[in-house]
Amino acid sequence: MKYMLLINAATNADGEAVSQCTFEDWQVYDKSVKDAGIFVTGHSLADLTTATTVRVDDRGERVVTDGPFAESREVLGGYYVIDVPDLDVALDWAARCPGARDGGSMVVRPVATFED
Repeated sequence: MKYMLLINAATNADGEAVSQCTFEDWQVYDKSVKDAGIFVTGHSLADLTTATTVRVDDRGERVVTDGPFAESREVLGGYYVIDVPDLDVALDWAARCPGARDGGSMVVRPVATFED
């Protein structure tokens, strides 16, 4: 079953990431996911300052604003999609991710499949 692991980085009051994880920590995790044969896809996201939010108002008009304007101290930093037997295995891989450390969190969600 495929699961998406959403990586939410903790931020300080200025919106800067507070993680102490190194680039090497991420390389080790990335390699372990790929070596285990469970990697489907994944990407890091560009800096939060590059985000744009789109909403549609009551009149059906598009409203575009810079940034996500989240009321949260967490920022979506990237994701992995893995293919593992069940949720318990997905949770184990999420717990190993550097994004789960230093106030960050991992959201684990099954990927929906639709029959034709």
